[in-house]
Amino acid sequence: MFEGPVQDLIDELGRLPGVGPKSAQRIAFHLLAADPTDINRLQEVLQTVKQGVAFCDVCGNVASDTRCRYCSDARRDPTLVCVVEEPKDVLAVERTREFKGRYHVLGGALDPLAGIGPDTLRIRELLARLGGTGPATDETEISEVIIATDPNTEGEATATYLVRLLRDFPGLSVTRLASGLPMGGDLEFADEMTLGRALAGRRAL
Repeated sequence: MFEGPVQDLIDELGRLPGVGPKSAQRIAFHLLAADPTDINRLQEVLQTVKQGVAFCDVCGNVASDTRCRYCSDARRDPTLVCVVEEPKDVLAVERTREFKGRYHVLGGALDPLAGIGPDTLRIRELLARLGGTGPATDETEISEVIIATDPNTEGEATATYLVRLLRDFPGLSVTRLASGLPMGGDLEFADEMTLGRALAGRRAL
């Protein structure tokens, strides 16, 4: 344990996701040794992020204006919407270069134990988009919703809840990202759930 502000800094850094006690300590001492100009620049960036970053009125993604780059891009297919949990998931899907539609960011996943229910997420906004009453008045009718929540307990619960809500929309196709074996993986190291999903989602060759 260190004294005073140094330990306070380590404690705060340790609260960040993916930063353990050792990493927090290394970062703290790096910041202590850093040039004051670098520290000031970091402070300014953190303040700008908190105060200056907006969220897209249509999909909820991080944006610098009222609409994000994907919702304002006329080349993207407005009839195809991929539902993800967080803005970082948008980037993950974009890296595949396979998806040419638009997005809807829920802002998390259902987790009753953490107090996150349907009203906490942007589910109402998704239903409004599908019903043609959302902010994207220039969107044509959405024909397919791809549910791309995480393949964990919370993500599966969210997907199941969304499927139950969306199946009553006439003419709407609701799909879920397939999950299975990673490229280069060995069957003997796959867990039962992953292998089961791979079998259930098999396709003809």
